[in-house]
Amino acid sequence: QVQLVESGGGLVQAGGSLRLSCAASGRTFGSYAMGWFRQAPGKEREFVAAINWSGGSTYYADSVKGRFTISRDNAKNTVYLQMNSLKPEDTAVYYCAAGWSRSNRASTYEYWGQGTQVTVSS
Repeated sequence: QVQLVESGGGLVQAGGSLRLSCAASGRTFGSYAMGWFRQAPGKEREFVAAINWSGGSTYYADSVKGRFTISRDNAKNTVYLQMNSLKPEDTAVYYCAAGWSRSNRASTYEYWGQGTQVTVSS
């Protein structure tokens, strides 16, 4: 069992930056691939970024490539999402998730956090 708690969301102006954190409980954190997803009002949940268990392999949605960076610190049981050059269309609730493969499909992730709101003003 893994429990995930996101933090770091907030209100930022377009062009600004935020760093989201996702703290995991459990001693098996280092075994899981981790992903970030987001859901805007009235839209389906969409993939943002993923990282494998070691941090050596990452995967990004085209919409965030070059602006967002996913990383992890297995000693701290934490995964991060550094978001730069934020745009109003990045506004959404951001969720972290833990699964067995570095995937862009939500169905492959077993555990989910409660989400953190990111709002980007124009």
